[in-house]
Amino acid sequence: MARVASTMLSLGTKAPDFQLPDVVSGDTITLDTFAGKQGLLVMFICRHCPFVQHVQEQLAQMGKDYADQSLGIVAISANNVDTHPGDAPDQLKEMAQELGFNFPFCYDETQETAKTYTAACTPDFFLFDSDRKLVYRGQLDESRPGNDTPVTGQDLRAAIDAVLAGKPVSDDQKPSIGCNIKWKPGNEPPYFG
Repeated sequence: MARVASTMLSLGTKAPDFQLPDVVSGDTITLDTFAGKQGLLVMFICRHCPFVQHVQEQLAQMGKDYADQSLGIVAISANNVDTHPGDAPDQLKEMAQELGFNFPFCYDETQETAKTYTAACTPDFFLFDSDRKLVYRGQLDESRPGNDTPVTGQDLRAAIDAVLAGKPVSDDQKPSIGCNIKWKPGNEPPYFG
């Protein structure tokens, strides 16, 4: 398990568009799916990663906690299923159903969406404001597998709350840490490794 940090894409970057299938509904999800939302949270996660498993219940809870607010949420998995079959779409669907995700969970088979977002690890979080400009990228909170810090989501939740209140998000942002995205051979982006 390669432990890597998120790339910390420049704040203010415009959200790259994407067209990806939701593994649960089969619907095609794009940025337009979230039109009119005050904020958009894009999460790169997967099923097998111990860092994601450590926080997955918190991710499901965040979906429930913000369900009545103007926040769009989408989870995306981009891992190579040839080497990691536990991250195949049917497995992702099972994960979403077991955890009660109330947001789309998409599979990025070509890995192009992960590349355009400069996603590096699972989990990796990108929060955009109403203009779809990046206002937060980084960790969910200080908790990691084995460090005995409770999973609260406090860093990401503070950023979401600021966006929903129309307030600026603190620039004090720490990178997310997790397993590297499992790139297909020859598909590794220049920022990888």
